[in-house]
Amino acid sequence: MLINLNKVVMPQTTQSLENSYNKTISVIKSCKTKSQLEGASRMVKNFKNLYEGVGYPKALSYSLDRAIKLKRL
Repeated sequence: MLINLNKVVMPQTTQSLENSYNKTISVIKSCKTKSQLEGASRMVKNFKNLYEGVGYPKALSYSLDRAIKLKRL
């Protein structure tokens, strides 16, 4: 996993994992209200639960958590 200019580059990952990650990030970035951000937080939790079994890179988890934290500020 490489991190390049605030963009996560995922070599050799499944397409669905990458699509899910990108969709979750775009949802977080589009949040404008507290209730939308709460929904995005649930989406992050669902992402982690879904991909935990396939051993997704932990950097994705940290990146999603960081995106939520930065959006709250």
